Amino acid sequence: MALESRPSHTQTVAGWAAHDSSGKIVPFIFKRRETGVNDVSIKVMYCGICHTDLHFVNNDWGITMYPVVPGHEITGVITKVGSNVKNFKVGDRVGVGCLAASCLECEFCKNSQENYCDQIQFTYNGIFWDGTVTYGGYSDMLVADHRYVVRVPDNLPMDAAAPLLCAGVTVFSPMKDCQLVESPGKKVGVVGLGGLGHVAVKMAKAFGHHVTVISTSPSKETEAKQRLGADSFIVSTDDEQMQRGKRTLDVVLDTVSAQHSLGPILELLKVNGTLALVGAPDRPIELPSFPLIFGKRSVKGSMTGSMKETQEMMDVCGKHNITCDVELIKPDQINQAFDRLARNDVRYRFVIDIAGNSKL
Repeated sequence: MALESRPSHTQTVAGWAAHDSSGKIVPFIFKRRETGVNDVSIKVMYCGICHTDLHFVNNDWGITMYPVVPGHEITGVITKVGSNVKNFKVGDRVGVGCLAASCLECEFCKNSQENYCDQIQFTYNGIFWDGTVTYGGYSDMLVADHRYVVRVPDNLPMDAAAPLLCAGVTVFSPMKDCQLVESPGKKVGVVGLGGLGHVAVKMAKAFGHHVTVISTSPSKETEAKQRLGADSFIVSTDDEQMQRGKRTLDVVLDTVSAQHSLGPILELLKVNGTLALVGAPDRPIELPSFPLIFGKRSVKGSMTGSMKETQEMMDVCGKHNITCDVELIKPDQINQAFDRLARNDVRYRFVIDIAGNSKL
């Protein structure tokens, strides 16, 4: 039986999909499941374009199931709720991020760390509980289990809040892990000033830290400081600047998805400092042992965040009025946006106006 023709899949949806590794996005009509007892149906308003979308449409990681409907930075309005759903109602402003399903039984699911469940399934290119392939937010509606849905604070605009569902929680989670959310006054470094990096700078400043941006692009210094509020800027290709920055930072968030060595970045950390990796280079990264050993430093990874953390992140962003800097596009501009994203030609996140509500 074709995946999209299950008997329970009766809702016809208009979306946008890639059908092969050319990565070209074209209109795509498909079916979604009926709204189950634990589900909510969501009219999609906006969907951010994440670098992961680019990897999946091009099958860069060799795991894409075509056709793929990308999108895991989704904001919208609830149009229907299942009979078991008590925490949402029709008309609520909500968001859906990377997670669609998990086992609900393991230690991680039971401790609000379901993003580390070994049966985690994603919002697109995953396998849902009913055995069907998940389709993401490049579509006009979505059906989601209510346990994987969060509220969007009323004061946050739906378009600029959309990328928080992936980019936002991806940097918030390691910040919380490193005690940066509640304990101000640390020296924090952010490597890379893209979709993830620009949100990390905003959050770290809101949480009361001294923020240093580390970038290969000297041209980004003005915007890092004046637009985003960074305190310092280090050009990572400038040996003198890197030398001056040695042993000055408590925590560094590395958001870069391109190949690079961690050695010089580790040297910027104080003794006992932590380097948190959230970018995902497709080849192994270089990790020399001496900067680790001689500085008693740690390197750790972090993968998105739990639903509890995602809601906490959204609430914190509402409190501090943190949003992403976005460039709105229409659905027929997705392919051009992908081309520009591949060249890092965006400040700082493309967001698709799915419902056509904004004047573009």
